[in-house]
Amino acid sequence: MVPRKVVDARADAEGDITHVRLEGNKRFTSVEMADRGDISNAHSVNRRNAKPHLRTNPDGIRSNNLDDMAGDT
Repeated sequence: MVPRKVVDARADAEGDITHVRLEGNKRFTSVEMADRGDISNAHSVNRRNAKPHLRTNPDGIRSNNLDDMAGDT
């Protein structure tokens, strides 16, 4: 499977990204796909004492940051 690109995001009440919409999809999906390497422009962060969350890979472009996509900025 070729990794797909995130084009939109949704956040929960705490501002954590919970769902993403991938290029070519109409519906949102949960973020577990990043753990499997199925998302090309994002990765999963699993820190101790914090719930797992998703981050876009750094590229210097603000408009493709997940917080910006989810309207949290």
